[in-house]
Amino acid sequence: MKTKKNVENGLSKPEVESKNSIVNSNDLRIVEALIFASSKPVSEKFIAQHIDNSSEIKVILHELRSFYSGRGIELRNISNKWFFRTSPDLSEYLKIEKIVPKKLSRAATETLAIIAYHQPITRAEIEEIRGVIISRGTLDILLEEGWIRPRGRKKVPGRPLTWGTTSDFLDHFGLESLSDLPGIEELKAAGLLDSKPKNSTSDDNTPHNSDLSALSDSN
Repeated sequence: MKTKKNVENGLSKPEVESKNSIVNSNDLRIVEALIFASSKPVSEKFIAQHIDNSSEIKVILHELRSFYSGRGIELRNISNKWFFRTSPDLSEYLKIEKIVPKKLSRAATETLAIIAYHQPITRAEIEEIRGVIISRGTLDILLEEGWIRPRGRKKVPGRPLTWGTTSDFLDHFGLESLSDLPGIEELKAAGLLDSKPKNSTSDDNTPHNSDLSALSDSN
């Protein structure tokens, strides 16, 4: 088999010369387009239905495979089904890192709000305001997000650790300082707090007061 190339308008069009015939360059382009446009591997039978000289399908595919060998994308074959894939040696250049924000649970949201308005505050004080024990991992989630940090120990018996918010917390919520946190009336006006306290349940189904008006109280 010999390979010829016709050049038109600066573009190289491969033609394949077998012992008895020369494969039509248009067939090469059709096969290339069919494989490229398909979202899944295509069979040789399917490809053969779309070209003039179906008997040359293997010759065409061999030529295309040779043409793409060593390029950024390669023509691959599995069980007589053909598809394009990026070259394996380029995988490290094609990694895409995407930050997927986690949706905070109600417990984590309430805990973060309490810390923001009452910092520095201990875990026991958070639980007293919420009326329930903080579920395991709630503070860990806020720590992973980078929104809270230890603020030292309170000078009381047992010296419990206190918590406060971080600069990342301010940045995420578009605040320049903690003084920009909305007041209780602003939260009610925005519909984020009920005007009257009502009982509900936490993530662990423990009844507690869902009105966080306690946020406005001072320590």
